[in-house]
Amino acid sequence: MKDYSNEDALVLFSGGQDSTTCLYWAKHNFRNVYALCFSYGQRHSQEIKNAERIAKMSDTPFQLLDTGIISQLAPNSLTNLSMQMDSEKPADSYPNTFVPGRNLLFLTFAATIAYAKNIRHIVTGVSEADYSGYPDCRDTFIRSANATLNLAMDKQFVIHTPLMWRNKKEVWQLADELGVFEIVRDETLTCYNGIIAEGCGHCPSCVLRNKGLKEYLEER
Repeated sequence: MKDYSNEDALVLFSGGQDSTTCLYWAKHNFRNVYALCFSYGQRHSQEIKNAERIAKMSDTPFQLLDTGIISQLAPNSLTNLSMQMDSEKPADSYPNTFVPGRNLLFLTFAATIAYAKNIRHIVTGVSEADYSGYPDCRDTFIRSANATLNLAMDKQFVIHTPLMWRNKKEVWQLADELGVFEIVRDETLTCYNGIIAEGCGHCPSCVLRNKGLKEYLEER
């Protein structure tokens, strides 16, 4: 990786395992780091409160952006409490936890804010190695979005995806290497049902997180 110690970065931040690991990765590699959190009608407000709390713990400037219109665009179980979440990916479609357009909109909003702050670097925690089958977590999508945003704003943004090729076990390893394993394990909120740390243990996000943790601890 190039030396970015004299440049700033904006991190898409939810206060979960992945984005918190990315936040500390960015703080290790960039001069100044800013956290951008989105309120998009997600199932629980605890996610936003926890993101702000972790940003404060890490002495990171925090901004909350209201993007509630996302919840009005397409049905999904993360913004519609009446829908039961898919526990597994259906054979012929994406799981209903997929929020269509979310990551594309998030990156567009983030790039616009980065443009205003004269920031070139945007960090997001998407991963193609160990994810729920979402098309907007793929490396090809990120590369395409990066090129489009550069053209749209005539700016040379760089979208960083430090977790892209890491499975959940390897994300835990990175958190450990960054010296924040306990913070990520005990303070983050990944659970779709809004329960901190180990979470409910049953939702798809908890199953993925806890499986990776178990695998990492067995080899640690």
